[in-house]
Amino acid sequence: MEMKEILAKCDHTLLAVDATWDQIRSICDDGMAFETASVCIPPSFVKQAKEYVGDRLKICTVIGFPNGYCTTPVKVFETKDAVENGADEIDMVINIGLLKEKKYDLVLDEIRQIRAACEGLILKVIIETCLLTDEEIEKMCELVISAKADYIKTSTGFSKEGATFHAVELMKKGVGDKAKVKAAGGISSIEDAKRFIELGADRLGTSRIVKICKEAK
Repeated sequence: MEMKEILAKCDHTLLAVDATWDQIRSICDDGMAFETASVCIPPSFVKQAKEYVGDRLKICTVIGFPNGYCTTPVKVFETKDAVENGADEIDMVINIGLLKEKKYDLVLDEIRQIRAACEGLILKVIIETCLLTDEEIEKMCELVISAKADYIKTSTGFSKEGATFHAVELMKKGVGDKAKVKAAGGISSIEDAKRFIELGADRLGTSRIVKICKEAK
């Protein structure tokens, strides 16, 4: 697998709470230079980043991040605001407590409302696999398919663990060809990136892969 193919699956990510515009602009430059799938950045930088990159790079942002427990109307507002500011892709965090309580209708309705708010754009659903049982991961695969989201995503990178090979394998089995899988959080080597792709991940949320490429140059 060539590096160009791996980079084309990377959402080059900077979501640190102390991120500055200079840092965001730098990862946009890297994203364009290395032809990544997108850059994934905080909502407050979306408008500025989109004006900076134009059509040269996709801008991805996060909704209900990182905890997912704000109300659905708040997440819908965040989504509409991100779309108006120029976001091309939306990564939303589910309400994990509702999933734990088996309030599946509410989890599904929320994803559907956000799907409607960003219709025509790519929607990824972050489920925070490190907090879920295998059965809950399997259930979320069903809900993501039902809501017609594009991707199911492992992690925010802000909880106790990021992507694991087991979770990605389970998710790919759960969604089949009806949705795609994004592995995110803790992907720190080319070998891990290749393994996640081999297991079925179509996107990787990471900052390290581009850094490795820059260091190699």
